Amino acid sequence: MFGTEYAEVNVERLEAFEDGAVVDAKALLEARIIRKELDGVKILGTGELTKKLTVKAAKFTASAKEKIEAVGGKAEVI
Repeated sequence: MFGTEYAEVNVERLEAFEDGAVVDAKALLEARIIRKELDGVKILGTGELTKKLTVKAAKFTASAKEKIEAVGGKAEVI
């Protein structure tokens, strides 16, 4: 049986986006933060985030969700 393989992104990498941006797999691919979408994107909690972003991903770690929401952003599971 095959496991689900996620393209993993640390929250600190999201700093590359403009304040107020909507960040999804397409935006991450265009910014060359991920090379392939795989089975979806998983946001990890490493690093700091200072920008208010709407992040759309398949999975979030609890710390990533906390950091995104702490700066007024949204973590949306898609």
